[in-house]
Amino acid sequence: MQPFSWDFPYPSQRMPVLARNVVATSQPLAAQAGLRMMLKGGNAVDAALATAIALTVLEPTSNGIGSDAFCILWDGKQLHGLNANGRSPAAWNLDRFKGQTVMPSRGWDAVTVPGAVSAWVALSARFGRLPFADLFEPAIDYAAGGFLVSPTIARLWARQVPDLRDVPGFAEHFMPRGRAPEAGEKFVAPNHAKALKRIAETKGEAFYKGDLAEQIAAHSKQHGGAMTVADLAQHVVDWVEPIAHPYRGYTLHEIPPATQGIGALMALGMLEGFDLGSLPPDSGDSLHLQIEAMKLAFADLYEHVSDPETMRVKSTELLDKNYLRSRARLIDMKKAQAHQHGVPGRGGTVYLTAADASGMMVSYIQSNFMGFGSGIVASGVSMQNRGYGFALRPDHVNVVAPRKRPFHTIIPAFVTREGKPVMSFGVMGGSMQAQGHSQVMIRFADYRQNPQAASDAPRWRVDEGLNVNIEPGFSAAVLADLRRRGHRLTEADRWSTDFGRAQLIYKMDDGYLAASERRTDGQAVGF
Repeated sequence: MQPFSWDFPYPSQRMPVLARNVVATSQPLAAQAGLRMMLKGGNAVDAALATAIALTVLEPTSNGIGSDAFCILWDGKQLHGLNANGRSPAAWNLDRFKGQTVMPSRGWDAVTVPGAVSAWVALSARFGRLPFADLFEPAIDYAAGGFLVSPTIARLWARQVPDLRDVPGFAEHFMPRGRAPEAGEKFVAPNHAKALKRIAETKGEAFYKGDLAEQIAAHSKQHGGAMTVADLAQHVVDWVEPIAHPYRGYTLHEIPPATQGIGALMALGMLEGFDLGSLPPDSGDSLHLQIEAMKLAFADLYEHVSDPETMRVKSTELLDKNYLRSRARLIDMKKAQAHQHGVPGRGGTVYLTAADASGMMVSYIQSNFMGFGSGIVASGVSMQNRGYGFALRPDHVNVVAPRKRPFHTIIPAFVTREGKPVMSFGVMGGSMQAQGHSQVMIRFADYRQNPQAASDAPRWRVDEGLNVNIEPGFSAAVLADLRRRGHRLTEADRWSTDFGRAQLIYKMDDGYLAASERRTDGQAVGF
């Protein structure tokens, strides 16, 4: 007996895939690249990495070789966390950004050391079964031989071209015909293929200490950037213990700061004192509680979270049950509020998930940020813009500094129950991720919706202050109810990608249920 309903109450016609070996991600060819590795004898890690590497080619509007990455992995016995968040160049400090009110979002002054390649190397070395180079075969084929651009990717690509066409390397790489490719049009990326081959041949050494590192540093210097070969060479990944918080008999696990994963845990911790299950799932009361808890969590998140080496409060203090109860008491059921941060007592992203018949489950995420990221493309490597995550307020815990990790939005999630795996999932998409994790978890744990239904359901997104972006699918009466309480709602159109793109794998007795949601071109596959 599964702890959820097999009803599918929302308009999406997608059905989950039930199989013993599964992969789910936001681009069908990438999901199938992972499945190919399993058919070759690889495990869930091999599948996840082949999928991730293929996504750098097939979904460049969200990630690239120059991305950052995080992973939560169940090896069959226990959870492991991997932090491949890069640090800032040694030359970055407040003086470099003097006169600016926010960090740059484009160009080399937005780029921190990319960590995705190091994640591929570390995961393969510790948990993979296939030769490292095998994982690159699908991606190299698609980069060198071309692929047909899918509809959602084409739409996102065209939207970003006007802002990025003049960034060094962007037009040459992403606008071969002087424009974005259209849906169904073939796109070829020969320099991307060359970079992947060098990474495959050298197990990542070329990227951080070899010829690719030298080319990246030279491109940075040529265009006024601060990134050096030394910055790249000093990069290391960290194996970390995921942070966790119980909710309705389950435990949600997240990567610790400097990611926003703690925000999802805090919001759920505040909501645990309310009987959400007694309220209709798409009612004004239920949504109001969720939105207010998320705003409270974000207020603390943006004030207190940074590179853990510089945080002034501990994660345990932010997750303290008494502190979360005190924050929850600030929720007024009759009105929306623009919450401020508290003082705890001392005490544009791709996501994929894979699982295999041995019991291994992988929750993995990698991202540029803001779509194409910085717009910089050096020797086929599209660079993230994670430097934008730093603050420029001198007294802020997240202030920019040399070789420091910025606040990070991307987060994989994992659910356990009594120490056993239940579900690996993620909801990619900027600040939507912590919000998406909490919304999926509430639908799963409070409302007993199956993973496909929980991901297909309409979502809301807290923006700033009283502003809330909301998807089609909620009734007019519920929207009017929320507005009466003071929420300033903006209704999105059906094509909006601002509400995340969830992928989920739920462990069943004799296999898995894999779900890929309706908001993207994605696919769940299995055998």
